[in-house]
Amino acid sequence: MREFSGNVVSNGAVFGKIAVFGGDEYVPEEKEVEDTDKELARLNAALDEAKSELEGLYEEAIDKVGEENALIFDIHKMMLEDLDYTENIQNLINEDRLCAEYAVFETGKVFSKTFADMDDDYMKARSVDVLDISNRVIRKLTGKAEATLEGDEAVIILAEDLTPGETINMDKSKVLAFVTRKGSSSSHTAILARSLGIPALVKVDFGSVALTELEGREAAVDAVNGKLYIEPDFKAKEAIDKLIKELNLENVLLSELKGKENVTRDGRKIEIFANIGSENDVDRVIENDAGGIGLFRSEFLYLGRSEAPSEEEQFASYKEVVERLDGKKVIIRTLDIGADKKASYLGLSEEDNPALGYRAIRICLNKKDLFKTQLRAIFRASALGNVGIMFPMITSVEEVKRIKIIVDEVKEELIAQGVTIGNPELGIMIETPAAALISDELAKEVDFFSVGTNDLTQYTLAIDRQNENLAEFYNPHHKAILMLIKMACDNAHKNGIWVGICGELAGDTALTRTFVDMGIDELSVSPTKVLSLRKAVRNI
Repeated sequence: MREFSGNVVSNGAVFGKIAVFGGDEYVPEEKEVEDTDKELARLNAALDEAKSELEGLYEEAIDKVGEENALIFDIHKMMLEDLDYTENIQNLINEDRLCAEYAVFETGKVFSKTFADMDDDYMKARSVDVLDISNRVIRKLTGKAEATLEGDEAVIILAEDLTPGETINMDKSKVLAFVTRKGSSSSHTAILARSLGIPALVKVDFGSVALTELEGREAAVDAVNGKLYIEPDFKAKEAIDKLIKELNLENVLLSELKGKENVTRDGRKIEIFANIGSENDVDRVIENDAGGIGLFRSEFLYLGRSEAPSEEEQFASYKEVVERLDGKKVIIRTLDIGADKKASYLGLSEEDNPALGYRAIRICLNKKDLFKTQLRAIFRASALGNVGIMFPMITSVEEVKRIKIIVDEVKEELIAQGVTIGNPELGIMIETPAAALISDELAKEVDFFSVGTNDLTQYTLAIDRQNENLAEFYNPHHKAILMLIKMACDNAHKNGIWVGICGELAGDTALTRTFVDMGIDELSVSPTKVLSLRKAVRNI
């Protein structure tokens, strides 16, 4: 038996045979060309084909993993349209007279290295994306087919690394687990593996072992403790078998909680809602028996396109979600764009520190027409069900008062036009220390608070949560963060409003008792965490 260790990015445990996926990197031949115009035409045709293919992958991914995760392929399409990237390829063709495929290969190498050399681990992971889009264009130029999974037997996929396109194209019924030598928890492939529910290990230390040596071998993946066993012995098989039974039993027990209340043993009821990115995620909300939607991230309607969504387009999306929830609460967060989520049509400039920059409510208050269009769509949808509106990145009472003036203008305009509207609750996100510290004043202006713990943590600790170099210092359980949440909770109840949590900490069952003790009224998590959180609440 041989044992290898790696990093878990998607939980699970399986037995199966190894299938090595991919192989040596394809390096096109370096050739000079006489007719550069013809070569540029070939390049442009390949770029168009690659973009079209990515659009198809985006649609396929929406069905498999939801719109938020499908945006990976929109990001790839935007990368293909990046002027620095395309102009570098064109210059190599025009000035060095290189053939298109080699010009793409060289550009991909340079840009990938730029990302790989960055200090931030999230940005390092983008180096794989650059190689992925470059290889996609090269395949279009050369007619070389993308690697596919052969055979009918379900296998453990072993690879140097996997691209998002390769991951989403695989038949899930034939994949037992993903194991890669490279990769990171921030990679798009890791995100997709989690969304697809496939056990996955990355950064597995194979030492000098060539992956091809392991082709066809019996193996066991322990994607709980981060182990890969090749030809496992009796003891390892026994341990993995026990782990599989425990995981299966846990899933059965969680399934039995559907339809039951989120009530502690001493009778305290907690609302458990779900976070979504689009109407395509509603199936998961219903399947996992969430009590409502505590965070509808509306910004995904704005990304991956050349212009802002119209009022009708937004209304159609909100309407579908509200009607499908059939009376359950749907809280729609207004546009939270900027920072790591950008839309070219907004003309946002590059910023040295985008997390602290021009984003979210700051953009909405400055681009009033954009804001009012969204509010009109939400108010129209509010006539069809139980809707709340939530405003992100609040730091002052003055901001809330400006928002309420615009809200009143929108309501008056709609009523004057004879449009039926509802009476949605208005809430704000507590995701800055400033908002938590003045929560007593803010609570007098709104109907509810929702604590965004992801940003609250990074702003309180002054730590970039995506920088894995700071992992040892990043402590979301830090006393200061819990004190700020408790302060916001106390001030909300003091002023007669309810308070929820919609950041990642909401699903951290190590803190569920703490939040119940604080008096938190609602916890909103990814749909797949609803039942495990219900179990935690019912055990208190």
